Amino acid sequence: MYIGFSEAETFLRNCKDAVILTHRSPDGDCIGAGFGLKDILAELGVRSRVVCHDVFPARYDFITKADEEEDFEPQTVIAVDIADPQLMGRYEEIYGSRVQLCIDHHESNKNYAEMTLLREKATAACEVIYDLAQYMGVRVTRHCAMSLYTGIATDSGCFKYDCTTPRAHEIAAEMMKRYDINFAKINRVMFDIKSRGKMLLESKISGILEEYLDGRLAIIAVTQDMMREMGVKLEELEGFAPMTIQLETAEVGVLLRQREDGAFKCSFRSANDVNVSKICQALGGGGHAKAAGCTMSGDIDDIRAKITDIVRRALDNE
Repeated sequence: MYIGFSEAETFLRNCKDAVILTHRSPDGDCIGAGFGLKDILAELGVRSRVVCHDVFPARYDFITKADEEEDFEPQTVIAVDIADPQLMGRYEEIYGSRVQLCIDHHESNKNYAEMTLLREKATAACEVIYDLAQYMGVRVTRHCAMSLYTGIATDSGCFKYDCTTPRAHEIAAEMMKRYDINFAKINRVMFDIKSRGKMLLESKISGILEEYLDGRLAIIAVTQDMMREMGVKLEELEGFAPMTIQLETAEVGVLLRQREDGAFKCSFRSANDVNVSKICQALGGGGHAKAAGCTMSGDIDDIRAKITDIVRRALDNE
């Protein structure tokens, strides 16, 4: 059931001992949303903890290491930035059918929760949570502001992607003015600092990128062997997807990242008019019109062929 801020406020003010679910391969938005909501619940006197299938990347320590997680038996289950329960990883079996509230901004949301607060035009889930906090009149702490700013900045590509709303800029300005966040440091950590391995990998991108469909499709595939060779962890490749559409002829770009279990995390980007969310939904995933993802298993050549075929059909139907 889709709900508005009023119903979400009533639920949050009356909930107890909440577990907040974030998606596997966590990014800045789900991490910022999870810990930002945790801060808001603390202001309401509600205990909560944030969980994820994967370890939170070290560069988010300024958000995730702010305090100790409390140990309690959850009475409330909330999901943030999760369009599909499959993205919960191992937590799907535990909590997938028990989610009472989902706060999200993906047009591909499966409406799996008892209540879903969906703002599909929002830049990030963190934008939704900040506006919810303002609606509720709940105090936003500096840590909460840093968390929510991080989610908005990362999901907007530092405010340069098409998904960036005027409200995202307004919130960023409010964060700078009202909460004195160190936005320059956050942006440096999120967008500029790189491991030596990642810098080495970036230098090889031109040789890794492959062109299909007369250059209208660009694919970068990074295997576990390549990551081990250069000392790169999976989460360090989070920002590589936009590079696939830097090729001037590319209409669709895909970054394939192989997980330790052998499956490939596929991040799609659209340069112009192709709706990659629809493509990813056909492949069992989802997301936004210009940025979406899915997971695919099997031989890498078969995966490339399948992607090429479905992108060809999408381009033909433009």
